[in-house]
Amino acid sequence: MTSRIDTLLADKKIELPKAAAPVANYVPAVIVGNLVFTAGQVTVWNGEFKFVGKLGKEFGVEQGQQAARLCGLNVLAQLKAALNGDLDRVKRVVKLGVFVNSTADFTDQPKVANGVSDLMVEVFGDAGKHARTAVGVNVLPLNLAVEVDAIFEIA
Repeated sequence: MTSRIDTLLADKKIELPKAAAPVANYVPAVIVGNLVFTAGQVTVWNGEFKFVGKLGKEFGVEQGQQAARLCGLNVLAQLKAALNGDLDRVKRVVKLGVFVNSTADFTDQPKVANGVSDLMVEVFGDAGKHARTAVGVNVLPLNLAVEVDAIFEIA
């Protein structure tokens, strides 16, 4: 039987990428009690890096939102893998950490973070509303534009 969230994703034509394997000594997700903590996910689509560069230089807010959404899709792919394919176990998106590779004068990190925040509400409805941190950083791995980590409550 197809899960409720899988049906919603299909209806909205939201495709999740393949969950990427870790590239260092860490795991992509850790379940502690009824919480799942994901490792930071970057702007990669099935092995291809996207959005290489800084907000405020190579990219504007709209492209940053697309980059943040892509990170969110990768977060969901890792979450789905950690939950053995069952995203219906998600009770709540608790918190998102959004890291924006940006120039010193770029101050729209919260607008960029809306790309992933909107995705979580689109997928989980009211349960997708979450606490959030959106910060500008000097550089991210591989000079990628955005990185997102997350905490979820599960059943």
